[in-house]
Parts: sequence; C-alpha cells; structure tokens
Amino acid sequence: MKPTYKAHPWHGISAGEKAPEIVNVFVEIVPSDTIKYEVDKESGYLKVDRPQKFSNIIPALYGFIPKTYCDESIKELAVQSGATDVTEGDHDPLDICVLSSHHIHSGNLLMDAIPIGGFKMIDKGEADDKIIAVMVGDQSYGHVKDISELPEAEISRLKHYFLTYKNMPYEKASCRIDDIYGAEHAKKVITASMSDYEKKYGK
Repeated sequence: MKPTYKAHPWHGISAGEKAPEIVNVFVEIVPSDTIKYEVDKESGYLKVDRPQKFSNIIPALYGFIPKTYCDESIKELAVQSGATDVTEGDHDPLDICVLSSHHIHSGNLLMDAIPIGGFKMIDKGEADDKIIAVMVGDQSYGHVKDISELPEAEISRLKHYFLTYKNMPYEKASCRIDDIYGAEHAKKVITASMSDYEKKYGK
C-alpha cells in the first residue's frame, strides 16, 4: 500500500472551486473553546496559542481560508479605503468567522461558507481583515447574503470580540476597526489574499 498523508490545512487545500462566492474554511476554534488554538504553519497541526485568560469567548466559528495570505494586495486595499497608516498585511492566512446555528463541538475541520462582509481591522499598522460568513445550508443564517441583513447586536458582538480579544486589563487597545463592509468588498479582500498567496507560495 502507498503511504497516505494528511493535507496541510493552509497549503494543501484550495480556497474553494467557487471562491470567492463560496469558500473553504478551516475551523481552528469554536465558541465553547476556552483555549485559543491556531494552526502551526510548519506542521499543519493545531497547537495551543494561549488560554483565554478572561471572559472574552469567540462568538462564532473561527479559522482561515486556505491558500490565502495577507500581504501587499491586502495592504493596498486598506490604503485605498483610507487607512493611511497601514504599512503591511499581517503575513497570515485570511481570518474568517462563520455564523451557524449548529453547535459544533471542536475545530480542526473544514466547511463551506458564504462570505457576507467583514471588518477592516488595523493592528499596529498591519491590515488584519476579518471576513464574516455564514455556513452553507444553515437553517438560521443560510439565507443571509450581506452583513447588512444581520441584527445590529450580532455585528456588535463580533466587533467587540475583535477589539478586545488581545487586550490585557487596563491596557490600551492595540487594534481598531475602521470599516464594516459588505459582501462585495469581502470578495475583493478574499481575491486579493488569494493573489498574495500565489505571489508568495505559488509556482
């Protein structure tokens, strides 16, 4: 028998045949996690990034889109949108949150998701976009086509998480959200990150 190998979740899986309209998502953490996991870039295995020291728990499934990378194209999009202090992308795969009404017990899995918008987040001069998506076929969220269709409370909950999840008590926030954008711009961000990936890791 020929040996079989597990595909690297960042480099060995595509962003999706229908990307950016429908994307593959590798889920790293779920709302019930009290530890923040992330993929080890070298091995592809999930590793412990840090325990969640405070009560800030991710309000949606969280991970990244395979074969994406945030570099010059992502930076240029942020600058074109008015973020004049951005100097670079964050040099990571593109982050994505997936809304679902289903209770998924753990990460380290793949799913299909439809991008509906995102946050233009700037973290210490780096463009660090967060794409918001809905799980394909979800009974509660599957019909949503744009972030403008979500209740304001849902958007505020996601926004609050990203503005505070790196903070230590009494420290000044290190990041900000300059804009909440809809599905069309989210697709531009995804396409730009796919282009950055090809430039960095392509042929």
